[in-house]
Amino acid sequence: MIAIIDYNMGNIRSLGNALSRLGAEWELTSNLEKIMKASHVILPGVGNASEAMDNLRRLHLPEVIWKLRHPVLGICVGMQVMCRTSEEGNAECMGIFDAHVKRFKEQPGIKVPHMGWSRISNLESKLFKGIDKGAYVYFVHSYYAPLCPDTIATARHPEMFSAALKYENFYGSQFHPEKSGPVGEQILRNFLSL
Repeated sequence: MIAIIDYNMGNIRSLGNALSRLGAEWELTSNLEKIMKASHVILPGVGNASEAMDNLRRLHLPEVIWKLRHPVLGICVGMQVMCRTSEEGNAECMGIFDAHVKRFKEQPGIKVPHMGWSRISNLESKLFKGIDKGAYVYFVHSYYAPLCPDTIATARHPEMFSAALKYENFYGSQFHPEKSGPVGEQILRNFLSL
C-alpha cells in the first residue's frame, strides 16, 4: 500500500487518479503507523513551504519521515520541505536534501511563477529509467532548489535548477509527475518499482 501523506497541502485528486491508473493501491493518511508500514510514501505539496512545515510539525511527521527506510517521494512543495530551508516564509525544513530553496528573481521576460511544460536533463537515477533526456514535464512553482550534491535532474528558468533530488531512499520532484502525461506516468511507475 502507498501512503499519500495528508497534511492539507496536496493536490490529491490528480495524484490519486494517476496512481489508480497504474493499478496501485493507495491511501491518504496522516496516521504515523500506516505511514511507517507503507511500501512507498508520497509527500505531495501545493502551497506555502512555511505553512506546510507547520502542518507537518503539528502532526509530528518530520521525525517519522526521517526514519522511513522505504522509498519516499516529495512532489513540488513536498520536495521543498525535504530541503534544509526555504525562503518562502523563512521556513526551517526537514534537512533531508542538502539544498536551500530560493525564490526565482523577477527579470524582464521571465514569468514567476514558472508555470507550464519544461524540459528536464541530466537524468541520473532509476527514477528516470526509460525517460529521454529533454523530455517535457509540468511545473508550477515560484521557489526552487539550486543545483546541489543531491541533484538528479535539472531544468532551466532561465538559470539551471534542480528538477529532482535524491538522498538515500528519499526522492523529490519539483515538477508534478501526476500532471506530466506519459512521461510523468513512467516516472511514477519507476518510483513504485523501487
